Amino acid sequence: MADSTHAILAGTRRPGPAPGLGRALRSRPDVPLAAVAAAFTLAQLLLVRPGMGLGWDETVYVSQVSSHAPAAFFSAPRARGVPLLVAPIASWSSSTALLRVYLALLSGLALYLALRVWRNLFPARVLALAGALFASLWVTLFYGPQAMPNYWVAVGALACAGCFVRAYADRDDRAALWGLVGGSTLMAWMRPMDAVWAVLPLLALALLRRRWRPLAALIAGLVAGSAEWVIEAYVSYGGLMQRLSDGSAIQGGLGWHLAVVDQLRSLGGRALCRPCTGEVPNPLVTAWWYVLPLLALLGLLLARRARRTLPTLVALACGATAAFPYLFMIGYAAPRFLLPAYALVAIPVADALAHLVRGPGGSRRPVALTLVVLGLALHLAVQLAVLTHTVGRTTADRVDWDRTAALLHRLGVRPPCLLTGEEAIPIAFYTGCDSAAVDGHNANSTRAIIEETARRIPVATLTTANGSPPAYARTWPVHRFGDLRLYVAPTAQKGTGT
Repeated sequence: MADSTHAILAGTRRPGPAPGLGRALRSRPDVPLAAVAAAFTLAQLLLVRPGMGLGWDETVYVSQVSSHAPAAFFSAPRARGVPLLVAPIASWSSSTALLRVYLALLSGLALYLALRVWRNLFPARVLALAGALFASLWVTLFYGPQAMPNYWVAVGALACAGCFVRAYADRDDRAALWGLVGGSTLMAWMRPMDAVWAVLPLLALALLRRRWRPLAALIAGLVAGSAEWVIEAYVSYGGLMQRLSDGSAIQGGLGWHLAVVDQLRSLGGRALCRPCTGEVPNPLVTAWWYVLPLLALLGLLLARRARRTLPTLVALACGATAAFPYLFMIGYAAPRFLLPAYALVAIPVADALAHLVRGPGGSRRPVALTLVVLGLALHLAVQLAVLTHTVGRTTADRVDWDRTAALLHRLGVRPPCLLTGEEAIPIAFYTGCDSAAVDGHNANSTRAIIEETARRIPVATLTTANGSPPAYARTWPVHRFGDLRLYVAPTAQKGTGT
């Protein structure tokens, strides 16, 4: 690992056959990018475990296209991009491992394509290092093979920013214009509001400099990607403004919230930090977060000398606006929210590191090179440690959901069936049931409807060990399982023959 990092940073040739290899890599700049993307895919398959069960949000997205369980309630902030992404597998197979492998392969290909957009804007070694920096973050590896939108917003933003710089510089670059349409469409499919934040600098620059073709391509992509979300707002959510309002309420009310420390707390492997309390992780875990803006600023300062001010500035500006709402406008944190910012900032950071280890004329700086390699090796070790811990804890939680589903089956709760209460949405997916709630952000039913349903099909209500069941379930037989209490309607008990 240290040797490969050394080679990327120094851009030098090693003894023996390496000169021929060096010339081959320079003549084929796609090779290092493809190698990084392939390593990223392989790392996901080896470290994140294809058999890791689906998480809460994943069950919501996958259930929209899966025949394994009824579609879960789709709350206002969500968009249909992830169901569309997983449909080629989830629509006919219930295999989580197959879905994970598919997403790992697809995420590796997407990273390669997004980096390739920047091929003529930065040296191949810088892009390869940028891809490695982004891909080796525990949060990137963890969410790459998951049915979640944030990674796809990240690669869409990375591709979009690079295509914009190319289209800005060359009005006849049709491929860049189509890349703008594709990148902005992908982002808007996944998370419409995130897409807008990520391209704000591009829209502003296109307007100020009257670059109408890039502006039109961006707007066309945003419209194409968000059209279904807007139409659905009027069909199912009471209108666009109502959907936006509901989405804000679900996220705790968008406004001025200083979430920087919350994001720091989440770096230790907390998938969702809400409420975000507790200590900030060990400085070894958070150190890279402090170094990141310093290296990004250094990359901007050095960009003028290397004549890449515009692409560097665009990457940093889009990264800043993509991160802004999650650092200053939301009252909780999740590390995946900042994936688009990390992807964009990785290029200036890699450029700064490459400059640090190379003197005038391309000569190496041995001391700087050694320090950078050691720092990156320590950083990688920390990231892998956090990833291993996070995967282990997450896998155990999802195994518990699977065991709860198995117990419910033994108690007679089999499809068609309905679950309500604590963690009803993910456990319902594992059980093959529908889910319902009478209050909260996922409210989609009433007490009367649930009571009527319990007279026709198996229904169960889940509570915590110290929780109280709703009035309609208080007389139902109760079964203990770990920290949960399962109140099962008599309808299900009759189905078991007991």
